[in-house]
Amino acid sequence: MAFSDFSLKAGLSGSALDPVAAREPVVSVSDLGKMYRIYDHPEDRLKLMLFARFGRIYGREFWALRRVSFEVRRGERYGIVGRNGSGKSTLLQIIAGTLAPSEGEVRVNGRVAALLELGSGFNPEFTGRENVFMNATILGLSRKEIEDRFDQIAAFADIGQFLDQPVKLYSSGMFVRLAFAVTTSVDADVLLIDEALAVGDVFFRQKCYKRLESLVNNGVSILLVSHALTEVEQFCQQALLLEAGNKVFEGSALEAVKRYYLLEQGSRFPQPALGSSTQHSGEVVGTANPEEFFWPSADAFFDLLAAPQVSNGWARCMAVALCNAEGKPCRVFQQGEKASFYYEFELQRNIDVPIGGLVIQSEKGITVHGKSTLEYGTEVPLNVARGDRLRFRQDLELEIAVGDYTFEIGIAAMSLHDYGLRAELSHPDLHSRIVRLCHLPAVGKFTVLFRQGGSPVQLLHHGIANLKGRCQVAVRPPDMDTFKGESREH
Repeated sequence: MAFSDFSLKAGLSGSALDPVAAREPVVSVSDLGKMYRIYDHPEDRLKLMLFARFGRIYGREFWALRRVSFEVRRGERYGIVGRNGSGKSTLLQIIAGTLAPSEGEVRVNGRVAALLELGSGFNPEFTGRENVFMNATILGLSRKEIEDRFDQIAAFADIGQFLDQPVKLYSSGMFVRLAFAVTTSVDADVLLIDEALAVGDVFFRQKCYKRLESLVNNGVSILLVSHALTEVEQFCQQALLLEAGNKVFEGSALEAVKRYYLLEQGSRFPQPALGSSTQHSGEVVGTANPEEFFWPSADAFFDLLAAPQVSNGWARCMAVALCNAEGKPCRVFQQGEKASFYYEFELQRNIDVPIGGLVIQSEKGITVHGKSTLEYGTEVPLNVARGDRLRFRQDLELEIAVGDYTFEIGIAAMSLHDYGLRAELSHPDLHSRIVRLCHLPAVGKFTVLFRQGGSPVQLLHHGIANLKGRCQVAVRPPDMDTFKGESREH
C-alpha cells in the first residue's frame, strides 16, 4: 500500500473500526519485570560470571519493573506516566523488543513501530535520505514501499535541503521531524512514542497530533510516554501510573494524572506544615455570610457514588451541583448563558488557606477553561478546622463552542506564609507550594447549544472560546489623508 493511500484511508475511516476488533487487545503485558544487578566494585561483575555456578552471588538486585500487567485495545490511545526512574522507558523498550524482560510476558498482536529516545535507529554519519531507507527497512518496509512513500515522508518532515546532509548536523527538532515522519509511515498496529514530541515546535506538534488522530481512526494503538501531563490528559483515553517500577494505578488518563500529582507532591511535602497553627478554633475569617450564600435544591446535585475522588486523605467532596442563572438545575445551556457550579468539601484535617477550582474540558479532552480562587483573587476563609465544610460557587458565562463538555473540581491548600507571598511568586514557584487535597476528574457533564437568536448574530464566535476584544474597520479614500471608520466592542 502506498503511503498516500494509507494516509487517505486513515483520514476517512473515522469511527468505522470494527467494534469486535476494537475490543481485541493488541498489547498484553502480564506480570512483567526487569531486573538489573548493581555491583559495588567493577570486578564483582567478572566474579559473578566465574563463580555463580558455585552459588557465589555478587552485587544486589535492582528491579526497574516488577509485576506490571495491563492491556491496550485496538485503536486505543494509552498513556504511561510516572516520575523519573519509575520504569516508563524500560517498559516501552521491552514492548518494542529492544530489551528482554527478566520475568513475565509481553504479547503484541501485529507490527510495532517505535519512536523512542532521540537518535535511536539513526546513524549520525548517514544523510537524512539514507537514514530514511535504513530506518524504514528496520521497521519492516521493502525497498519498493519506501520509494513509494519517500516523497510523503520528506514532505511531512519538511527539512528541505538538510535531507541530504548527515544527521549529526541536525538540530533536535529536525531529528524528531524526520524520525516521526518515518515511524508513522509504517503500516503499524502499535506505535510507541517516548517523549519525542516535546522537542518540536508548536506547528510541528499540531501536525503530529493530526497524524496520530488519523492513525488511531484507522485502528492503530498508540502508547505515549510523556512528562507533558496536559498532553496525556488531552490525547490519551487510558493511562498507567508507575512508581519505582510498580503499577500504582490504571484507568482514565484524567485520574492517572491527578494521582501522579499526589505522588509528586508527596516528595515535596513529606510532612506538610499546613494546619500546624494553634489558631484553629473553628473561627473562619474572610468568608461569605453562610446565610446569604445560595445553595441549590437537592435535584441539582450529581450522584457522587461512582465518581472517583483522588485524595491525600485531607478532604472529601460531599456535593456537586450545576444550575442556570435562576438557580435551577440545568445540564443544557445556550451559548453565552450563565452556568453556576457548586461544590462542597469536608475537611479531615486543619488547613491554613483553602483553594477551590474548576476545569472544563471539551469532548476531545481539550481544556477550555480552568480557574481557581487564586486566579479570581477571591477572599477565602483562613485557618479552617477539621470537620468544617467549605462551599464554593463559580459562575461562568459559557461563551464556548457548541458541544458536549465535562468538568472537574478540586480543593487544595497553602500555608499562610506562602499565601501572603502569592502576588510576588512566579507561577512555577507558586504552584510548587500548593498541596492538592482532593480532586474529582470528570465529575459531571453538560451541553452547550446554539442560541435561539440574539445580537449581532446567532453564533457568538468560532473556535473553542470567546476572547474579549474589539474589531475596527476604516475606509481611507484616495484623496484623503485621514481615516474615517467605526469600531464596536463585543
